[in-house]
Amino acid sequence: MDIKDRAPKRWLRLALPAVLIVVWLMVAGLGGPTFGKISGVSSNDQASFLPASAESTAVRDWQLKFVDTNSIPAVVLLTSTQPISDRQLGELAALAPTLGAVPGVQPPSPPATTAIAGPIPSPDKLAVEFLVPISDTGKLNTVVAALREAVAANIPARMTSYVTGPAGLTADLVGAFAGIDGVLLLVALTAVFVILLVVYRSVVLPIMVLLTAVVALCASILVIYNMASWGWIKLSGQSQGILSILVIGAATDYSLLLVARFREALHQVASSWAAMALALRGAWEPIVASGTTVIIALLCLLFSDLNSNRSLGPIATIGIFFSILAALTALPAFLVAFGRTAFWPFRPRLGPSPAGRHAASGGAGMEGGARVEAGVEAGPEAGLAGIGGLWRRVGLVISRRPRLTWVATLVLLLAASAGVLQLQANGVPQTDVILSQSDAVDGQRALGRHFDAGSGSPVVIIAGAAQQAQVLAAVEHEERVAAASIYAGPGRPVPGAAPVVRDGRVMINATLADQADSAAAEDVVLNLRASLPAVDSTVLVGGVSATALDTNVTAQRDLVKIVPLVLAVILLVLMLLLRSIVAPLVLIGSVVLSYAAAMGVSALVFNHVFGFPGADASVPLFGFVFLVALGVDYNIFLMTRVREEAREMGTRAGVLRGLGMTGSVITSAGIVLAATFAALGVIPLLFLAQLAFIVAFGVLLDTVIVRSLLVPALVYDIGRHVWWPSALGHRK
Repeated sequence: MDIKDRAPKRWLRLALPAVLIVVWLMVAGLGGPTFGKISGVSSNDQASFLPASAESTAVRDWQLKFVDTNSIPAVVLLTSTQPISDRQLGELAALAPTLGAVPGVQPPSPPATTAIAGPIPSPDKLAVEFLVPISDTGKLNTVVAALREAVAANIPARMTSYVTGPAGLTADLVGAFAGIDGVLLLVALTAVFVILLVVYRSVVLPIMVLLTAVVALCASILVIYNMASWGWIKLSGQSQGILSILVIGAATDYSLLLVARFREALHQVASSWAAMALALRGAWEPIVASGTTVIIALLCLLFSDLNSNRSLGPIATIGIFFSILAALTALPAFLVAFGRTAFWPFRPRLGPSPAGRHAASGGAGMEGGARVEAGVEAGPEAGLAGIGGLWRRVGLVISRRPRLTWVATLVLLLAASAGVLQLQANGVPQTDVILSQSDAVDGQRALGRHFDAGSGSPVVIIAGAAQQAQVLAAVEHEERVAAASIYAGPGRPVPGAAPVVRDGRVMINATLADQADSAAAEDVVLNLRASLPAVDSTVLVGGVSATALDTNVTAQRDLVKIVPLVLAVILLVLMLLLRSIVAPLVLIGSVVLSYAAAMGVSALVFNHVFGFPGADASVPLFGFVFLVALGVDYNIFLMTRVREEAREMGTRAGVLRGLGMTGSVITSAGIVLAATFAALGVIPLLFLAQLAFIVAFGVLLDTVIVRSLLVPALVYDIGRHVWWPSALGHRK
């Protein structure tokens, strides 16, 4: 019995979609509320993402032995337009107990009356600072907000106050992530809805597709929230935002492929059940293969040394898994339940589709009809029967001038790739990470005008007690070190005080003349790590500057290690899927070239249009993983259809047919994915803004140039040999 004639019993036709819909809605009901709670199990502390082997991590562990707390310092800065007198300085001293009373500030350790150091006057007498350790790091943004209120309510009207330092900057960073749960999702979903509305001119279908993406995201969030609360993974606001966009984009892409097959099948059969069976038969393999490829590429991040990169692997994998599952279960249930009404008001009618096969042209559809002999590829229009509009014109260009087409696009992409030489992905200061107004960033700049710029964020050196004097002298000899002292307890250093010794070690704090997260400060760390071992072979150098340095170095090392690994596993998957060696090599080459072109254009835009100060060291790796993995998605969508058509009409005609049948859906999917990643730009953080542009532009470049011109023209020019060594490659 033919598949179009088979249909399950009526009770099953009613019950199965209903059960699937109810199950997914229940999952959404459980996962939805976790959106508001997930920030409670995430961390944005840069140091926590370093590997245990990093020198900064070792120093951080030693610090806990000296201070017995995991507190983060805040710098309360007060500036004045007039010099601050000794009497005024004495009056400001009363502010210290007020700051110490703020909930979350580290309590004093006997015999000290407060853990706060200050007021410390600046050399120019125009500012004072208080160093306030915050012990409640889990509610850092709340504590910093309370500090800002307390300071503003208790200083003279003529003075300006800031709460900055590591605690202030981290709190403002957390605040910048606050829009992830609401604004980001709203912008992304709205953009996708508008695009789908324009593409399908239907109100019902976009809602179904978005609902599929939302239930996939809810299921993902539910699993990830529990994994993070159990301590299995490290979740950050950065990975949370990427997860949301990735799930919405991927689930929508997979849904569009299924919807295209379903609508095509509705022109061939009357029953929506039979149409779904045909759609799933044609769509499940590319959807599963595409999703599996993305999952494998993401799991390669588990080999990263940087914990933030490594944790994104399983987080994003969970999102892709539920995207596949929802696209193959939830969406079919919605479509079967609504049938042709899903496309209202333009319901597909039974009969030849606008791009269907015409028997008169010699084509053969899934429903049968005249069949073209394999190897018959006469004429430039072979394979374009029934295909009109843009994709017919593109197909004719490729069939008439295949070599000129792929050479021209290759030259264009190589020219764009040259811009990658201007990419400055060596890390940026934390004060440049936040793109919106930030009290901490403003305070850090003011701090640099009145104090040593590294005040409040010292370089921390752990040295042997026996060599403390020599190490201290060597540290003070470093040109950009403004001051250095051996830790003798909480509060300001007291001359002559006995140093605190732990396990035969002392801790030296070195205040830099440069901002703690600047490139100049990282150079000081490198110099100290190079020179101090000659004095003490056991010395360790850490602190905020060292953490930034170690993060950048680790991220760059990850790029070199993970890129070849991702390419190797994707190549293997493509070989298994396409049963070929030549075609996968062509496809891998195309996505690498597309990535290089996207990064080249992005570097030029970042430097000369947006004026960004540089890029995070992880930007090239994240851009690579997403562009290559998602670019391969579209390769799979195209080439699985080309292979299917090539079995019937030969490779060259199959290329044109496959391009014509998938061109619209791949273009729509690319636009949707670009729009969803572009939504990351609403979060005012440099890393996410840059990733948004790279992926959005890269996906559009891949969709419009690579997948529409370069790959089809190159495969057309190679002909049947592209399938070597499979049997399809030997057909005459």
